[in-house]
Amino acid sequence: MASTKHGSKADVLDDCQVAIGYRFHDLNLLQEALTHASGANHRLVSNERLEFLGDAILGAIVCEALYRRFPDSLEGELTRIKSVVVSRTACVRFSRRLGIGEFLVIGKGMGSRDQTPPSVLADVFESLIGAIYLDGGIEAAREFITRNVDSEIEAAALDEHGINFKSNLQQIAQRDFGATPTYVLIDEKGPDHSKCFKMSARIGERSFPSAWGNNKKEAEQRAALNALRDLAGLPIPHQPD
Repeated sequence: MASTKHGSKADVLDDCQVAIGYRFHDLNLLQEALTHASGANHRLVSNERLEFLGDAILGAIVCEALYRRFPDSLEGELTRIKSVVVSRTACVRFSRRLGIGEFLVIGKGMGSRDQTPPSVLADVFESLIGAIYLDGGIEAAREFITRNVDSEIEAAALDEHGINFKSNLQQIAQRDFGATPTYVLIDEKGPDHSKCFKMSARIGERSFPSAWGNNKKEAEQRAALNALRDLAGLPIPHQPD
């Protein structure tokens, strides 16, 4: 077995826990989550079984998060966002952000730590979820997942192929208030070539929490999301300041 990070086993596991923001009660679970089949004495002690479990938990937690976060979105829209957030490509990004590749136990034939195959990085993110679930329960797994995927959810939702919050807000405003939302520029900052804009959504005389964006289109989408969340009595995702 060969670890991609120098130092004692205890040091490696300690550094890994700092990197992922979770402390294990059972370090054997963490060790198993980090052990690729190529670096294991037997596949039963590799992270394959934890990956199987973590994949299911990731999907369930993301589905619940989307269901609660976008109460006015149809099943097709939610499915589209989920497919992006739980994709292998996204899991690779999550692993790289956390630096998990530094702690993997892999066989010599897998190359150096900067050459770790993307598929291995995707697998270890899911195996960590499985390990955290077994170690700390569903709430610990939920916290870990939410902390890592939240920005991915927002990016997918704001994508041109994802949810259009302005359209959703317009439907609700016309249905419930008989009015069409308007968007007001509250503030802007930055040089001319790189301005940020602060927009607020309004329905009739009611104004909703404003949001910043890198352009007016993005700011309006975020302001619309703030309005949707505010109407639903939920915390807003984009703070005005």
